[in-house]
Amino acid sequence: MNIRENMEQRELELLSPYAAHSGHSRGRERIEEECDVRTVYQRDRDRILHCKAFRRMKDKTQVFLAPQGDHYRNRLTHTLEVSQIARTIAKALRLNEDLVEAIALGHDLGHTPFGHAGERALDEIHPGGFTHYQQSIRVVQILEKSGEGLNLTWEVRDGILNHRISGSPTTLEGQVVRFSDKLAYIHHDMDDAQRAGVITEDDIPVTLRMLLGYTTRERLNTFVHDIIENSLEKDHIEMSSEIYEALMDLRGIMFQNVYTHPGAKEEELKAIKMLKKLYVYYTENPEEMSEEYRLLMKRGESKAQVVCDYLSGMTDQYSMAKFRKIFIPKSWEVY
Repeated sequence: MNIRENMEQRELELLSPYAAHSGHSRGRERIEEECDVRTVYQRDRDRILHCKAFRRMKDKTQVFLAPQGDHYRNRLTHTLEVSQIARTIAKALRLNEDLVEAIALGHDLGHTPFGHAGERALDEIHPGGFTHYQQSIRVVQILEKSGEGLNLTWEVRDGILNHRISGSPTTLEGQVVRFSDKLAYIHHDMDDAQRAGVITEDDIPVTLRMLLGYTTRERLNTFVHDIIENSLEKDHIEMSSEIYEALMDLRGIMFQNVYTHPGAKEEELKAIKMLKKLYVYYTENPEEMSEEYRLLMKRGESKAQVVCDYLSGMTDQYSMAKFRKIFIPKSWEVY
């Protein structure tokens, strides 16, 4: 046996019977020679970690648009927190940590600049509509590696596509990531909102704090423990009804006091208008897109889809720089 085969054998011996075992993967769309060291899910994790879309997440909004403070989360730090939470749960449940990590690291690769505001902008103006989870699949299947995609396993793609709140992942590992995504953004968005002075602990009903904890850290700990305790030796991942209802109550507070906050909303409207203007401009001037996107059109992709791909791949700062260059007049300079 080589190293990979030994790891696959250990998975069969040590992991839960409900886990997704690396040796039993449904495989890739294109058949590849197996690595003698890494399992299929380890290879998927590494491919995601090294791709361009992953690196760009460091300059994409999580909640607060283009924040100037050093400690606000961005789309990349959100992704890393989801991965950490998901791995903690997976280890406790004896699930496949490598699959969990690959799904978590890839779940937001298709997110737009300016977070969900950017997603709304493209969904409103692009004829085919837009969702970040479907775009994440497009990134890993088509856009990365100059149109070749990353050729990920079926299980990783299923987890990425179904990480949304209404999703239904096939594997328990995908279900863990789906829950972990919600825990992460409610936890860290509330922490960032408190740092920004948008909300305080007093905005959380005392009944919720008594049940879940009096700090963001205590509440996250409560959620993680509840998932583990209610999912042990089961063929699905779940929370207790009481704690899940409390989680949704916290989510409701965040939507009311943070996600729709008037100050943040005003800036979001600017971002939406900006991205829509850029969409129209590049639709009329597709030759000004990067070469890799122009090549997609030569391969038969529609112009509208490629413009959507181009804009969704931009970072906050890059999209603003493009807008300034295209629409803002430069001062006259004498040389």
